[in-house]
Amino acid sequence: MRRLTPFILLLILFFQFNSSYSQTIPFDSDRWQFEGGESRTEDYLGQKSLFLKGGKAILKDSDFVNGIVEFDVAFGPERGFMGGFWRRQDAGNFENFYIRPHNSGNPDANQYTPVFNGVSGWQLYYGEGYGAPVQYSYNEWLHVKIVVSGSRAEVYIVDMDNPALFAPELKHKIKSGKVGVSASNFAPAHFTNFSYTKLDRPELKSSAGKKELIDENTIKSWLVSSTFDPKSLDGKYSLTKSDTEKSMWTKLSCETSGLANLARVQGIGKEKNCTFARVTIISETEQLKGLHFGYSDDVKVFSNSQLIYSGTNFYRNRDHRYLGTIGYFDEIYLSLKKGKNEVWFAVTENFGGWGLQAKFENLDGISVAP
Repeated sequence: MRRLTPFILLLILFFQFNSSYSQTIPFDSDRWQFEGGESRTEDYLGQKSLFLKGGKAILKDSDFVNGIVEFDVAFGPERGFMGGFWRRQDAGNFENFYIRPHNSGNPDANQYTPVFNGVSGWQLYYGEGYGAPVQYSYNEWLHVKIVVSGSRAEVYIVDMDNPALFAPELKHKIKSGKVGVSASNFAPAHFTNFSYTKLDRPELKSSAGKKELIDENTIKSWLVSSTFDPKSLDGKYSLTKSDTEKSMWTKLSCETSGLANLARVQGIGKEKNCTFARVTIISETEQLKGLHFGYSDDVKVFSNSQLIYSGTNFYRNRDHRYLGTIGYFDEIYLSLKKGKNEVWFAVTENFGGWGLQAKFENLDGISVAP
């Protein structure tokens, strides 16, 4: 057996124990796992590349917490969603960044969003910190670099000196996971020169501002039921015992924005894409109290078991440009009796984010408990 030279031994030890080296992995390597859609390696624009449509390429042996993920991507002007992901725990839980070629130059030309239990949350997470205006060139290679450091990340596109997007608050817990690339089934993309570098805590050029505290008038947590078929509430103007006896309840705390991402509790299934989120309001007197709220995608509100509001906010339900993003766009007035009152929101998810947020005009004469 041939003896290894000291130099080779040093290289082996370096790559085994040093987590800060860069690994470039060609897409014809058996280290890749492909899920869904179409995938193949082919020559494109002078590079050996991965053609991907409607699927993911997952680096099977990656173990990534912090560091740098880089790749080159090429796409046409058609509506599509292609990019990279990191800290993937399983098929339904990971941090995700993707490009929207059809929105080139617009504030939503790209998107950072977490995926919880198979539900992508772009309707819940939008604006500064989640997307940025970038002008794209079509059918040529664009370099993308994602720098991940703790609960923050920067994304560089073409310009490697200035980040295009700074995400000051990644939504998943900091936990090791796999890296890879993806492309939706709307339009294909080509990828090449994929690499990743593991670093303890890379320095970012961007800095987060002062973290905002949750508004004191906001409902800060909810009790969330197991999922059920929203059709079970069709034609009902009051809740019965059979409606309210759900199998399990989970307490869900809101984010600092007041948002409750319902997908943190569970995913959705066929004909089981609705859940109850409820709170108890203790009122000192009989009174009328205003409540501002937002939801995604459909909602029915019950106060003391009686239906008082029904609405829909899903993607393109008003016109072809309507995004259905969440916000404090609606208001109801609760007729509270003295003592205990229960308010139940039945929230249905269709596409793009499953969320709820609500805040009172004031807390005079009331207290709130999940």
